[in-house]
Amino acid sequence: MATHSLAESISARIFLLRRRRVLVDSALAEIYGVTTRRLNEQVRRNRTRFPEDFLFELTGDEVTNLKSHFATSRWGGRRKLPLAFTEHGAIMAATILSSPRAVQMTVYVVRAFVTFRQALASNEQLEHKLRDLERSLIALNLTTHRRFREVYDAIRALQAEPTPKRRPIGFTTDRE
Repeated sequence: MATHSLAESISARIFLLRRRRVLVDSALAEIYGVTTRRLNEQVRRNRTRFPEDFLFELTGDEVTNLKSHFATSRWGGRRKLPLAFTEHGAIMAATILSSPRAVQMTVYVVRAFVTFRQALASNEQLEHKLRDLERSLIALNLTTHRRFREVYDAIRALQAEPTPKRRPIGFTTDRE
């Protein structure tokens, strides 16, 4: 598998949870070539290496949301809630596993997070452009609406019959 496509396949497994980009423990274990159980055992043994910005446990709602997102359960039969590893947590996991594959795959994991970050930045730029376009369309629409209202008012004024001049009562001379 090519380097670029490997990073892309890893990047497809990265999720945005709690405003952080994360890999779920089962995906990270598969990438590193170990079982999810082995990965989680090593994490528990080395818990001090994983502050909360490196690793957190998913809530039941988050697991349900991810399962419904994929329409199938990738975590079927688990007794504990999955762990979510941030970029730094994924790298730290490779250091505690110390398997040759885990060390080798950290490069691809880092590249995948970079790819995901770039895609997210690109989406944010696109979102800003769309928001600016929407604002300009709203402003244009308001201006156009105001101008059409002025034209309609002028047309209505021209269509209205002029009020007839009333002649005063009594004898008057026409001065016009």
